[in-house]
Amino acid sequence: MTFTTESPTSPVEAESSLAPISDLVKPDHIVQTIQTVIAGMDADDSALENQTEDTWKFRYGTVEIVVNITGSEPTDTFTVFSTVLTAPFKDESKMTRWLLEKNATDTFEARYAIQNDQVLVLSSRSVEDLSPAEISRIITIVAAIADDNDEILKENFGT
Repeated sequence: MTFTTESPTSPVEAESSLAPISDLVKPDHIVQTIQTVIAGMDADDSALENQTEDTWKFRYGTVEIVVNITGSEPTDTFTVFSTVLTAPFKDESKMTRWLLEKNATDTFEARYAIQNDQVLVLSSRSVEDLSPAEISRIITIVAAIADDNDEILKENFGT
C-alpha cells in the first residue's frame, strides 16, 4: 500500500481566484522568525546554522535543541527536537510507560519518541499556515520540556 503526501487539486481549486498556498507561505519570514526566536532563547550565543540554511542548533539549559525546516512548500516540514537520553536504558518498560503517560498529559504539541536508541522530545508540522506565534511556541515547548526532564530521565533510566 502506498500513501501520497500531496493532496489532489480539484478543478474548482485550480480555477480559484485566491492566491496559491505557496504564495501565502513566506520562506524568508519563517527563517527570520526561527532566527529571532533562537536568538531570544540562546543565552550562550551558541546557535549554529548549517550550510544549507535549513537547520539550527543551540543550547538551552542542559540540552541541545535542533530546529529544521525542509522548505517553504505546504507539504514541507518544520521540526524541532532534542535528545534527552541515550541508550543503554535502565528499566526500559518502566521508562516507556513514563514517556507514554507524559505524552498524554504534559507535552502539549510536542511528544516523546524513541529513535536510534535515543529518547527525543520533538514536534513536527507542515509549514502550511505556519505562523510566527506557532514557531515560537513549538521551539519553546520542546526546549522547556527537554530541559526540565533530561536530568530526571538520566537519573531514573540512564545507566
